[in-house]
Amino acid sequence: MEYLVIDSGGTFIKYAVMNENAEIIEKGKVKTPPYDQYTLEDYLEVLESIYQRYEKTVKGIAMSSPGILDSDTGYCYTGGSLTYISGQNMVELLEERCKVPVTIENDGKCVALAELWKGSLKEVKNGIVLVLGTGVGGGLVINGSLYKGNHFSAGEFSYLAVNEGCLDQTEGYWGSTNGVDALAKDTSIETGIPQKELDGIKIFEMANKGDERVLKALDQYTKRLAVQIYNLQTVLDAEVIAIGGGISQQPLLIRYVKKNVEELCEKHPFRNFSPFIPTPVVTACRYFNDSNLVGALYHFLNKAR
Repeated sequence: MEYLVIDSGGTFIKYAVMNENAEIIEKGKVKTPPYDQYTLEDYLEVLESIYQRYEKTVKGIAMSSPGILDSDTGYCYTGGSLTYISGQNMVELLEERCKVPVTIENDGKCVALAELWKGSLKEVKNGIVLVLGTGVGGGLVINGSLYKGNHFSAGEFSYLAVNEGCLDQTEGYWGSTNGVDALAKDTSIETGIPQKELDGIKIFEMANKGDERVLKALDQYTKRLAVQIYNLQTVLDAEVIAIGGGISQQPLLIRYVKKNVEELCEKHPFRNFSPFIPTPVVTACRYFNDSNLVGALYHFLNKAR
């Protein structure tokens, strides 16, 4: 059977027709209606128009979406950058329009589900997925299952405080210090290139050519990341921590993360007193930009069962 899988983001709505083995038969993307110019109705019309292209072949719709949401009922408490879905039940709205079963899951949790199903966390009992994007998203796998928390907000790593500055400014949160914009800011400081002219592609083009200024910025960025990885590992004692997001496709990033995590753990002042201070196993996610699609499908198949 075939399913329509939709990954809604702040800039693009990516979609794919997939089978139950997560094989992509066809995929594409359209622009997301900007929240400050369009309404919920505009957004629903875009989703319905995508469905209408494939309504004769697909047996359901699986969605990945930003925000804090109840994936059992489809109710979105918040919508992240898609503010028009806040307070809406997206499952009910789409099922009414499209007349097929619909599921929805948070985007970071979809990445974790994808890696648990067929990726870097396959057969892992306890693991963590970190998604480096606009902020820091992700998911927790505990005892072989996705952990959502009492309010569906487990894995919203962006809101972790990194210093006392969080009391009165956004820079005190992990989403600000390790989102991709933070890497661009570090690179801008070291190179003098305006931050608005930098993105992940350009930064790693320079880094992979050995630009020492960019490598210094990357080292600073991954040192901050390593501290939070260590903290999560201390709390959860995970088998594997998988890094996702577009920049996770860069082997150089993973190499720097591993280096800084290992150095932090080796220099730990209590290491000689406690052999149980673990050094995390860090790797890249398998599915990269398709993770949200694969995880959304997995969630749909599980609900169907």
